Amino acid sequence: MTFRKTAKYRSAVEIVRALKKAGHEALLVGGCVRDLLRGRAPKDFDVATSARPEEVAKLFRRTIPVGVQFGVQMVLKGDTPYEVATFRTDREYKDGRHPEGVIFTGPKEDALRRDFTVNGLFYDPVKKQVVDYVDGRADLKRRLIRAIGEPARRFAEDRLRMLRAVRFAANLDFQIDPGTFEAVQKSAEGILQVSPERIRDELVKLFTGSHPGRGLLLLDECGLLKVILPEVARMKGVAQPPEFHPEGDVFIHTRMVLDGLKNSSAIVAMGALLHDVGKPPTFRIADRIRFDGHDRVGRKMAAQICRRLRFSNAETEAICELVGDHMRFKDVRQMRLSTLKRFMAKPTFQEELMLHRADCMASHKDLSNWRFMRRQLRRLPKEEIKPKPLVNGHDLLRMGYAEGPAIGVILKAVEERQLERELSSKSEALAWITEAFPRR
Repeated sequence: MTFRKTAKYRSAVEIVRALKKAGHEALLVGGCVRDLLRGRAPKDFDVATSARPEEVAKLFRRTIPVGVQFGVQMVLKGDTPYEVATFRTDREYKDGRHPEGVIFTGPKEDALRRDFTVNGLFYDPVKKQVVDYVDGRADLKRRLIRAIGEPARRFAEDRLRMLRAVRFAANLDFQIDPGTFEAVQKSAEGILQVSPERIRDELVKLFTGSHPGRGLLLLDECGLLKVILPEVARMKGVAQPPEFHPEGDVFIHTRMVLDGLKNSSAIVAMGALLHDVGKPPTFRIADRIRFDGHDRVGRKMAAQICRRLRFSNAETEAICELVGDHMRFKDVRQMRLSTLKRFMAKPTFQEELMLHRADCMASHKDLSNWRFMRRQLRRLPKEEIKPKPLVNGHDLLRMGYAEGPAIGVILKAVEERQLERELSSKSEALAWITEAFPRR
């Protein structure tokens, strides 16, 4: 096994050594072992041990009892948390989410309760030995996501595992074992037993990963897409005008846009997924295929989807901005300077520009508007794109203007001329106001 020994890895080994020194069995487990065997640096490290939670708490100075009833303590090394869990097997699952309780066991039983073989591996960093009870190493070489034991049972225990199978297959660029895939197809409706927050988190990990377009395709093929995101599933077969979209229907286009944005932020990924969600309900054929107002309709639909998945208000607003404004780029070279600057001053503008490029590359490949905006960003200083206001409401009140809606109208008019480079100082602005808005 060849990998870079990061600071996180060394701290995880320290935890294992401390547990072993106290007479307990301790091993690295799960995704970190999978990644180490692939020569990748894991983001997180988990430790499985024979020590009980109270024994773990006594051994380490800083611990957080995040799930003592399930045998889990969080050990802190610096600012980094490491999950340390007692070997266990789960009692009966009744809600498709959580076991009724756990029974503390040994490593083999612990491995057999886990989700997929490639996540059921242990590694002893002291002896430098891989411990494999589930043929996970063979599946890793075969690049295969396979449920441990009976797939239907694994998914009945925790329905979210179906979505995790898709996520691991897409992000690792693996295949899903046929038996596991069939079990997902048969159980797909059960995903709605999972909380919207957990579904949202898995979708974000999927669409911000290295192969988000393939993730979308797998979601559709296994039947999860039509259950979780029926609005996106309806994109399939919705034709587009070939002169603008030679790549194919709306679903194919969306998949290609996602792949053009791999490893992006959650806002960009969800904006890409939903940017054309308004096309199916606005489809019509006139002189050609048209989707009149699909950006406006899509914004409303995106808001409903984000609320359903429990995105925060700030995230929902940002995603909806990407969806609702993605068509504005076609007009950028005809915009007034003030309008262009306001567009560029939006908090989400960089994300919108990123989405626009991927949108173009997944269709006609004309990047002229994208290049135009890049030139504007280089040419216009930030203080000119979003300048400090020349006057404020207090200035207008001191000039004798009455409080009310007229104050906002005047300030907006001044801002417009400032952005158009027609006003550049406070004195110029005050003089213009006196002339343009005479007091009665």
